Amino acid sequence: MTVEAHTLAPLPARFARLVKIEHTVFALPFAYVGAFLAVGGVPSAHDLLWITVAMVGARSLAMALNRLIDAGIDARNPRTAGRELPSGQLGAAQVLVFCAASLALFLAAVWQLDPLVRWLWPIPVAGFVVYPYLKLWTWLCHFWLGAVDGLAPVGAWVAITGKLPWQSWTLGAAVALWVAGFDLFYALFDLEVDRRQGLHSIATHFGVRGAFVGARVSHAATVACLVVAVWVGFVFLLLGSTLSRRGLPRRLFPAAVVVSNHAMGLYELAALHLTAETPKLDEASVAIDALSALVEGLEGRLGENEATLREALAGLENTLETALAALSDSLNAPASTDSTL
Repeated sequence: MTVEAHTLAPLPARFARLVKIEHTVFALPFAYVGAFLAVGGVPSAHDLLWITVAMVGARSLAMALNRLIDAGIDARNPRTAGRELPSGQLGAAQVLVFCAASLALFLAAVWQLDPLVRWLWPIPVAGFVVYPYLKLWTWLCHFWLGAVDGLAPVGAWVAITGKLPWQSWTLGAAVALWVAGFDLFYALFDLEVDRRQGLHSIATHFGVRGAFVGARVSHAATVACLVVAVWVGFVFLLLGSTLSRRGLPRRLFPAAVVVSNHAMGLYELAALHLTAETPKLDEASVAIDALSALVEGLEGRLGENEATLREALAGLENTLETALAALSDSLNAPASTDSTL
């Protein structure tokens, strides 16, 4: 599939879509939490600036590499065939140049921070390169993605202090497990396509129920890691007062992204009731109706996540309809009777 030149968006807009720049903004708090905890207060403007630049460069590199390596897989998936590389909106050479620029930006930021990180920067870059290939080999790919994202608070911590205490690793583990848990849900959108292409995920190996169990375990472990890392919520009190005084949340969290993430919570709730050992259709219907009201009520205002939410909603509605039809058939079926001659 190709796109006519006159219909193309401006080049910067295409690159912004390629790397989902709004997700980069949403991921910045992972690093900021590590930075605030590292100094037990508010880091210097210099450190916050260069940590932000490093995050933007690193995540742009990671996303661009993922899109470049996955271009063939994306082209065979109806949901992703419209992405910039498969659709011809960007060429491989353009994305390679963008990767080089993102790496340069990342390294420029690294050299402004603690000297130790000048030796550590290849670790996340190696993680970026390896991740896209893992789905070809193992269903553990979700946890590799989580581990790569979990380096954000660890990296920010060492970038300021030059040290890697156990609290930084525990915080990194919490982020890793949180991201991995949500990636298990994300893989459900492509379950049948992934099976046809021979790609690995927990969903393809253990089914929908396995994905939900894995996500629940991952998110429970996230909570445990946070309790250990922040000593019963101290960091939340610290960050809550500090960030609210400085007005940072309004700049860091686009409303469409936050609302979309909460909407996925409704998807998870509905799916849990639908896949229970004894499906609770009334409970699932409440969550589905709530998700429908949110998506329809905010039509055109949820950004790039809206299409994904609509796909999720349609899948839930189809599943509920099938379950209700099966229940109706079972109730209307004539009772079997034994007859003797």
